[in-house]
Amino acid sequence: MALYMNLQFYIEKLHNSGEFKKFMQENPEAYLCSGFFVIDKEKSDNQQHFDFYIPKSGQIFSFQMEKGIKKVALDRFDKKIPEKISLDYDFDFAEAENLILMRMKREQINKKIQKIMFSLLKIQGKDFITGTIFISGLGMLKLNIEPVSMRITDFEKISFFDMMRVVKKGG
Repeated sequence: MALYMNLQFYIEKLHNSGEFKKFMQENPEAYLCSGFFVIDKEKSDNQQHFDFYIPKSGQIFSFQMEKGIKKVALDRFDKKIPEKISLDYDFDFAEAENLILMRMKREQINKKIQKIMFSLLKIQGKDFITGTIFISGLGMLKLNIEPVSMRITDFEKISFFDMMRVVKKGG
């Protein structure tokens, strides 16, 4: 089983890195606009990315934390200005996984979690963690977790075959 950390652990690791300190010295107005986390239960291909928006240039840079800290410029496909994420809470990844497992049990989903992908973003002025969870049997769960209350607000099970039907209808 993978060793999980909480969100604050990764934030501190980022803030203590020379790469990030240099970035913030050069871009003091930059702010956190999203985060992306992968917990791979089968291959241990875990990932942690924090994305920062620079208002004066309109650029977004991602700090990828898999092998040290690497700054990567992201392509922008829309001109919408991303909202600033507050991070006035902590988010424990193991606790989130337990919430998902309890909900799966309640929904009588007897599958094994293979990969958990969390995105940290702001939706209509409120921080959310959205989750895409790949489960055995070609299934997928889509959910939102309200990070302060650690409550699942949306939960949907989708099968690979459901997705194929949608693709076939659409095109």
